[in-house]
Amino acid sequence: MLSGKGKVAAIIGWPVAHSLSPALHTFWLNYYNIDGAYIPMPVKPEELGEVIRILPKLGIRGFNLTLPHKELVIPFLDYMDEDAKAIGAVNTVLIANDGTIQGMNTDAYGFIRNIQPHIDGKKNKAVVLGAGGAAKAICYGLIKEGYNEILLLNRTQEKAEEMASHFGAHVHVLPWEQRARALDWADLLVNATSLGMEGKEPLDINLDMLPKHAVVTDIVYTPLQTPLLKDAKGRGYLVVDGLGMLIHQAVPGFRAWFGMKPEVMPELRPHLLKALG
Repeated sequence: MLSGKGKVAAIIGWPVAHSLSPALHTFWLNYYNIDGAYIPMPVKPEELGEVIRILPKLGIRGFNLTLPHKELVIPFLDYMDEDAKAIGAVNTVLIANDGTIQGMNTDAYGFIRNIQPHIDGKKNKAVVLGAGGAAKAICYGLIKEGYNEILLLNRTQEKAEEMASHFGAHVHVLPWEQRARALDWADLLVNATSLGMEGKEPLDINLDMLPKHAVVTDIVYTPLQTPLLKDAKGRGYLVVDGLGMLIHQAVPGFRAWFGMKPEVMPELRPHLLKALG
């Protein structure tokens, strides 16, 4: 349902056609019979500032950001919440009634909510692969959740070291070549790289040294069962795919834009799997 009084939110990216967020938010809008819409907006990086200045005048309530805009948006914001400041990236924006543009980061929240049911009693040591914006949000979330040691490995070690310096003593860097050996004390293995994603090269890692109690998760959801998760599942590990992170990170934004906290109900996952094809 969409009338002249409907609330409208969007997702901004370049490209943006691949995003599942419109299917996700539209499901909730329909389920709760809310007068509103959520639309994709392909925006080139060099046009981001101009578009953001126009959106409040159009009555847009807010928007999500996907690549490559999560850091580029920061100069155009009036306010950032503590999580966004700590992570240095924004994925959710609210345009307040007074016109101020308020940035949030819900990626850490979404990641932790996705794995939380599976990590009780296993909150000591994590191995995180990758050093991009997603890895930074994940490390931040893990530290807040109580992980006291995080090993970070990235193909470009300098980038990992730069990120680790942001978090101090909680995060330690190892060379990418030691990724298999690094697993021998891990309670949690997180792939926060694009390796294993459709169209990308596979993640080359040997799981022989990973303790049998460890949880393995991948933030990628195309494909839903990445080669890493297939390998781990075949070895008997508990695996968590990336679709839940997408769902949970969307909850705070929907609440901010449309005035109610949506439930993560069982019907939602099959709906998104159908949208994935």
